[in-house]
Amino acid sequence: MDLSIVVPLLNEHESLPILAERLHAVMGRMGVSYEILFIDDGSTDASWSVIGKLAAADSRVKGIRFGRNFGKSPALNEGFREAQGEVVITMDADLQDDPDEVPELYRMIRAEGYDLVSGWKKKRYDPLTKTLPTKLFNWTTRRVSGVMLHDFNCGLKAYRKQVVKSIEVFGEMHRYIPFIAKKEGFGHIGEKVVQHHPRKYGKTKFGFDRFINGFLDLLTITFVFRFGRKPMHFFGAVGTLMFVVGFLSAAWVIGEKLWHVYGLGVAAPRVSDQGLFFVALTAMVIGVQLFTMGFVAELVRRYSPERNVYRVAERVGL
Repeated sequence: MDLSIVVPLLNEHESLPILAERLHAVMGRMGVSYEILFIDDGSTDASWSVIGKLAAADSRVKGIRFGRNFGKSPALNEGFREAQGEVVITMDADLQDDPDEVPELYRMIRAEGYDLVSGWKKKRYDPLTKTLPTKLFNWTTRRVSGVMLHDFNCGLKAYRKQVVKSIEVFGEMHRYIPFIAKKEGFGHIGEKVVQHHPRKYGKTKFGFDRFINGFLDLLTITFVFRFGRKPMHFFGAVGTLMFVVGFLSAAWVIGEKLWHVYGLGVAAPRVSDQGLFFVALTAMVIGVQLFTMGFVAELVRRYSPERNVYRVAERVGL
């Protein structure tokens, strides 16, 4: 199969028939074999019923429904697992992503050899409360990840099949798929300016909590890729440093007291009366705790179950 379109969605029943019709028209002109995978992330409206009708009308439409809302990352991860196309394109279901962008994204992967091509909504039709945090988020992500993309949040992306089969998207990490792909060795990443349309149906899923969580996820993924395989390298190093600093400080306090008593023959303040002693004691305790945490993290990493815990309730066309 040439092309898979993966569409995660939540309560988008009004836009689904229009999106499917436009995708069929675009890919019909392309002359490629394709499939459209709708991943229903626990919608409470008529989305699943609409997907069922679309799948019954055309076998190239397939659907997966979660028992409840798990989030966009698990939905994308499940879509990546099921996708059969040599090129996989993701897009949102709210009609803000333009299906007419699909041919060029497909060409860039097949003809120009990109591993991943990310859309860039250079001109956005979103309120200022969404665009300003997005700009700050993208600037920070570029600096931390080293992936020079303008729009990490854009849902319109194209991938080589090997990329989506080699990565795992969990938690809220869908924003950082280019970063994840780069860390997994897929460094040929491109960008394309894409059309962005105003939302016609439904309500936006963006909130200020997603902005805060985005930065927390960035810290998480940076730590995971740097120390995820060897957490002891982080916790053990910091713990050892803290313990050594505390031990040397305690030795200094005790040595100073002994020098006053036996060297100078004068009375010296009690060790417990000196603030440095408590700093030293605290540093040693924290050092031991961090070192122990490193051992526990190693055990958790070695024996942890799958991180993606979600339940597929129904499938159609698969």
